[in-house]
Amino acid sequence: MSIPVFGVGTFRLQGQVVEDSVRNALEVGYRAIDTAQIYGNEAQIGHVLAQSNIDRRDLFITTKIWTTNFSKDKLIPSLKESLLKLKTDYVDLTLIHWPSPNNAVPVAEFMTELVKAKELGLTRQIGVSNFTIDLMQQAIDVVGEGVIATNQIELSPYLQNRKVVDFAKKHNITITSYMTLAYGKALKDAVIQTIAQRHNATAAQVILAWALKLGYVVIPSSTKRENLASNLLAQKLQLTDTDMAEINALESNGRLVDPQSLAPVWDK
Repeated sequence: MSIPVFGVGTFRLQGQVVEDSVRNALEVGYRAIDTAQIYGNEAQIGHVLAQSNIDRRDLFITTKIWTTNFSKDKLIPSLKESLLKLKTDYVDLTLIHWPSPNNAVPVAEFMTELVKAKELGLTRQIGVSNFTIDLMQQAIDVVGEGVIATNQIELSPYLQNRKVVDFAKKHNITITSYMTLAYGKALKDAVIQTIAQRHNATAAQVILAWALKLGYVVIPSSTKRENLASNLLAQKLQLTDTDMAEINALESNGRLVDPQSLAPVWDK
């Protein structure tokens, strides 16, 4: 299994905004697109992808199943609906977006359905998002080792989630980092700005290069074409061990995404 290490996120982008963002991303070189049922933008993304004339085999599309579609009678039909919106016969990766609130749908039920979706050819790979160590273990117990491609989690210089990362690595689960720039807060950090000056790079490039060097997949979003292009250059930025240590020292358990109705008990 493999996931492109650099993709474009589409959280909070809708309508013409998401169309322009994805179109610009494709034009400057992105081929991995991350969306979700709850984002309400799958149809717009599908429209752009269909217009692009890029070979489907060169694209990597990720979507996420929303909590209201976890049950065995809803998960696969909801994914088929996503495919219709995305104008594709399959997605490359399908994630469980959040743990089921109050365990309303057991992990065994939705993970079993996700495996069925893969067997039906609706998705090439499967994974999870916002899962704790305990929830990852529960998922592994259902589907087996080596089946879960990724756990997409909030991860930034201020929230490095090391326990979750270590567990995932031990079980060959790739970490996909979202909110990597900490809603832009990390771009203003003095330590990161100093490192950026040393490398004649942007703060965003430094943060993304840090995450890439740690082996994470990154999916930053932007509505600006120049930022999309600039972010891609993070793949060429080589940070030193000193740079990495300075960024690692910024850990402060600075979680930004913690919805009361959805969040599990996080690992500390």
